[in-house]
Amino acid sequence: MLPAIEQLDLRDPGAVIAALDSGARANRQAACRTDSIDHITSPARLIASGDLHDNPLHLARLIRAAGLDAAPQPGPPHPGNSHLTLHELIHSDRLVNGMDFSYRVLARVAALKAAFPERVHVLLANHELAQLTGSEVVKDGVRFVAAFDEALDFAFRSDSEAVRGAVRAFIRSMPIALRMAHKGGDLLCAHSLPGPERMDRFDPAILERDLTDDDYLARTGSAHFMVWGRGQTPEQLAALGARWNVSLFLLGHERAEAGAMPLGEGNNAVVLNSDHDRAVYAALDCTQPVTVESVMRSLRSLTVE
Repeated sequence: MLPAIEQLDLRDPGAVIAALDSGARANRQAACRTDSIDHITSPARLIASGDLHDNPLHLARLIRAAGLDAAPQPGPPHPGNSHLTLHELIHSDRLVNGMDFSYRVLARVAALKAAFPERVHVLLANHELAQLTGSEVVKDGVRFVAAFDEALDFAFRSDSEAVRGAVRAFIRSMPIALRMAHKGGDLLCAHSLPGPERMDRFDPAILERDLTDDDYLARTGSAHFMVWGRGQTPEQLAALGARWNVSLFLLGHERAEAGAMPLGEGNNAVVLNSDHDRAVYAALDCTQPVTVESVMRSLRSLTVE
C-alpha cells in the first residue's frame, strides 16, 4: 500500500486530524471538482467500487487495481492512469467491544485523496451523512453513529472532539457524485439516487451548484434524499438521465448478493457492492462505450486474487 497510508499513525490524534484535513482540502480544491461533483473526461480508466464498510483488505485491493500503491509522480495525471471511486467507507459490523473504529478507513482514504487529488473520488454516502449530522443508523441492533463516536472517545480521550470535528469536515467536503464526460453518453457514479416518492421535493440542480447546509437535512434535504434513496423506477431513472444528460448510473446502497446487479428493469443503472464475501469492482476502459452490459463484463472479484 502507499507509504503515506501505511505509515499513518492511527493512534496519534494529530496525525489523524492532519490526514483528514489534507483530504478535505483535496476534496474542495482538486481541479476535477466543480460545484458539488467531480468531473473527469475520457480517455480514462475507471475503477468503480460500491459500498466498502471498512473492509481494509478490499480497500488495499482497490488501491492496487487503480495503480495507486506507489508514490505519485510529479506533473498532471497521465491519460492512461486509473481513477478510483470510493463511498460508504465507514460503519463496519466488525465491532471491538461494541465500538466501531472505522475512523481509521476515513483517515487512510483522506491521505490517499491528498496524494492523488485528481484520481481519487470519495463520494458522499448515507452512513457518512449520518455520522456528519448525528442521525442514528440502526441495523441488527447496532447503533452505528454511537459506536463510531464511542471509538473516537476511547482512542483519543481528551482529543476526541477535535478528531470528531476533522471527521465532520472531511465528510462535509465530499462530492455528491463523479461525472465522466463520454462521447457515447455521460457516466455518473453516486452512492444512490432519490427514491421516486421524493422526486417532488428533490432539487435536480444539486449537481450544478455547491451543497448547502439545508441539503444535508433529514426529510427535506436533496443530498439526504439522494444518498438514502431506494426503489428507483425505470421511468424515474430515464427522467434523471435525460435531465442530467447521463446515459449510465453506477450506484451502491442496495444489496447485490452477487456483488453487482442491474437496477430494476431499466438499462441505465448498475449497483455495485465492495464489502461482502462476493464483493466486486468494475474496471472500465472508458474509451469504449460504457453500458450496463459492458459494466457487467468488466467486473472483477475483490475476494479472489
